[in-house]
Amino acid sequence: MSDPSAPAVEGVEFDHVPATDQHFENALAKARDGVRLTVADGVELLTTGTDREGIDPARKEAVLEAADRRRAEMVGDDVTFVANLNNNVTTACDTGCLFCNFKDRASAFEADADEDHGGFTKTPSESREAVAEAVELGISEVCSVSGLHPAFALDADHRELLESAADPEAVNYRPPEAYTTSPGTYAEQIRAMSVDGVHVHSITPEEAYHARRGTDWSYEDVYRRLRDAGLDSAPGTAAEILVDEVREVICPGKMDTGEWLDAMEGAMAAGLPVTATIMYGHVENEMHRALHLKRVRDLQDRTGGITEFVPLSFIHQRTPLYEQGLVDGGATDAEDELMIAVSRLFLDNVENIQTSWVKFGDAKSLKTLSCGANDFMGTLLSEEITKRAGGDYGEFRSVADYVDMVTAIGRRPVERSTDYERRRPIDPDEAPHGPRLGPHADGTPMLGGSAPTADD
Repeated sequence: MSDPSAPAVEGVEFDHVPATDQHFENALAKARDGVRLTVADGVELLTTGTDREGIDPARKEAVLEAADRRRAEMVGDDVTFVANLNNNVTTACDTGCLFCNFKDRASAFEADADEDHGGFTKTPSESREAVAEAVELGISEVCSVSGLHPAFALDADHRELLESAADPEAVNYRPPEAYTTSPGTYAEQIRAMSVDGVHVHSITPEEAYHARRGTDWSYEDVYRRLRDAGLDSAPGTAAEILVDEVREVICPGKMDTGEWLDAMEGAMAAGLPVTATIMYGHVENEMHRALHLKRVRDLQDRTGGITEFVPLSFIHQRTPLYEQGLVDGGATDAEDELMIAVSRLFLDNVENIQTSWVKFGDAKSLKTLSCGANDFMGTLLSEEITKRAGGDYGEFRSVADYVDMVTAIGRRPVERSTDYERRRPIDPDEAPHGPRLGPHADGTPMLGGSAPTADD
């Protein structure tokens, strides 16, 4: 057996290590019986037992089976998806997260820069145009997650405060005229994307942190202003691993765990439903993953506003963590399956667990629907973040794709709204298949058929 206190990454030592006084069999029995799991239980299930090195295949299958049964008990056999568009506003960001290749240095976007960065910034009118086109195709949701552009302000009041600061650059602010393209304000972008009643899912905790910099405004204040501008729900990304000793390695420029939790509570206090995520498979270990699950579960106990949990497997290619030799790959297939399964078993107060065809491809993502997941993401239409990090599983899934894939495993495909309040079961025999929950959706196929992917 390997030393559990050994660092997971050369040169990095953690206080939290995957060692417990629990036994795998006890943890599995609790999971099967529906007893609320402890962090030690979670570690045992994620490792398939700290008494053995590596993942034991038979034990792993037992965990997956328990999670699949729990999924059936909690949400049934439906597999849900949403007809949506990803409209990311800008890649300009100076936060410096080592797991990310989505960003471009903000200085490259300055009007007098001669750097060819390959990134983009959209004006509010350009965002509105993109969303309006997608609404006509039938989407019910636009999801927007962007870099932290220094010219971004919450609204006109916030911009006035930032511009009157003694040292604006000390709070990471530069005026829009310093850049080739201005992103406007967060409120302007939200209003622009609020086309004909489409659901706007945007403003991560990190974006909310950026949108209140230089002020004493609470997160609830920030999210209330954005809700007034048209925001309908907030994505709980930027969570990465909710353990600060990991965050100090992979994203030292980002908000800490407590700040992330405060932002999420602020969003829910403002009346917005939220999602929650974990980004795993880099420098963290199974104890960190279990602690993360505990913090999400505690947050849900306090608020009840988390609609789904989204495990995000780290895509290592073309990221600084990989390029600097801090990691030599991402999570294994077995780790991915166990992360989804233990999320289902541990988060007894979160109904929906999502899997990702963008991260996993078709075959593997379908397998995870038998590991505890019940939600299958969305149509996306565009997905820049994973693609720029080296992902190669495509950027679009049609409703017909979902029907074919889900029925192939004997489950029922269901189009859903972002908050899961509206659901439309789909009869595979009633083709052609298109979305029906969006403001202009009438069942017409979105792009006239399926898009080829790396699995085809």
